[in-house]
Parts: sequence; C-alpha cells; structure tokens
Amino acid sequence: MAKKKAAAQGKPQEKEKLKNKDYLNELARLHVELVKLQQWVQHKGLKVCILFEGRDGAGKGGTIKALTERVSPRVFRVVALPAPTEREKSQMYLQRYLPHLPAAGEIVIFDRSWYNRAGVERVMGFCTEAQTDTFLNMVAPRVEQALVESGIILLKYWLEVSEEEQTRRLKGRITDGRKIWKLSPMDLKSYSRWYDYSRARDAMFAATDTEFAPWRVAVSDDKRRARLNIISDVLTRIPYEEVPRSKVKLPKRQARGDYREPNYPFKFIPQKF
Repeated sequence: MAKKKAAAQGKPQEKEKLKNKDYLNELARLHVELVKLQQWVQHKGLKVCILFEGRDGAGKGGTIKALTERVSPRVFRVVALPAPTEREKSQMYLQRYLPHLPAAGEIVIFDRSWYNRAGVERVMGFCTEAQTDTFLNMVAPRVEQALVESGIILLKYWLEVSEEEQTRRLKGRITDGRKIWKLSPMDLKSYSRWYDYSRARDAMFAATDTEFAPWRVAVSDDKRRARLNIISDVLTRIPYEEVPRSKVKLPKRQARGDYREPNYPFKFIPQKF
C-alpha cells in the first residue's frame, strides 16, 4: 500500500537497503570526483552555494559529512548557524546569512539556511504570517535571483523522510550517547507538528521552486542511497573537468648531518589501544 501511495505521489519506488560494502565502494568513487570538482572550482574561481533543508532526522548532517569528509574545509565550507542573538533578531532577516556566501574558489554548504523562516520559524511561531509571506513571495525569490545573476551556482536540496523513519531515528537518539545532543527540546516540539511542517513545506515549494533556483528532492529513508544520490546530483549540476597537474614525486630528504635525537622527557599519552 505504501509503495502504491508513493507511486501515486510521483515519488521514486522504494528499493532494497543498500549494503554497506557497496555504499563505501561507490562513496569512494564519488569522493575522487569531488576532489576533481574542488580543484576545478579553485582553478576557475567558481562560486557555489548548496542549501540543505528537511525535517529533523531527515539526514542532512550525515549527507553533508559524506559530501565533505575527503575534501578541503577551506574550499568546502559548512555553515550551520545557531539561533539568532537579540542583535541579529533586530537586523534585516537575511543579513546574518549574507557574510557566509561564497567568494571565488569556494563551495559553501548551508546546514539549514534562510529557509528557517519558511519552516521552523513559521511553525513554531517565531515570526508572523506576514513576515513569512513577505519572505516567500518577495525576499527569497529576488535574493536568489540576484545571487544567480552574480555568478553563484545555487543548489537547493530538500531531504524527504517518512513519518515512520523519522520516528525510528529520533527514538534512536534518546538511547544513543553519541546522538543525544541531536535531540533538543525544539526537536521534540517540532516532532508533534508533522502536518504543520507539511503545510509549511508545501507553501515554500509553491513560492520558491523557481526556474533559476529549483528545489531538488531526495528521498532519505535509506540514508546511504540518499547520500550517494545527492552527491551524484551535485556533480552533475556543476560542470567540471580534471585540472591538469604535473606528476607528483617526493623529493629526497636532507642528510642527517650533525643532528642527534634529544634526550627529552616527552609526555607521551597512555597507549590504551
């Protein structure tokens, strides 16, 4: 029944869970391509901005980690802003995001973005409906068009997770000491408002899914497949070539000469493993 419902909504058919070995092999191949992309972006001075949005537990953090774990953090720069300060609340809404936009040779990844206004701020009552409408119908489309016209390659991804899978993941955070920090009081409040978030998502797509900056949706119930699909899509959206480079050969080390190892009491850490 769930598969028929997904097909009726135009969603991709659910596939068998991807095995870890197959996932790691494909991820390694994609990492090589991401390094090539990194070098091309630096070589050509491209400016790339990637937004990741989705419900709590949709897999944004894991996707960003998979995307960035083998590239330079000075080129692939991740921006995850905390809640605004009182000063930032008094500023123009987009003001706190603008300083983080990419310069030449940079790929900036927003782990949640200015679309907080269309999602959590709207649902949780942190802004008025008038402010949300202004953002959706005027601010976001106009600013994004200006970004694109300035030469920024803007990619927007929405990770779509099912109710059942979100519940499973959030319950897992409760008992996992490695993930408990991911479960905030705000996450718990948000969890109870699934359909309010659905309405907010629908309104966001209707207003901001533009030709110059379209939303691309990734079904993320299978985290491994979602990560591979998103990375593959990113690579297709930014035309790149392998930058020619000379063959790398390590030079000879210098001779020891009169150097002698010091008789110094280094404070080595305990070897517990």
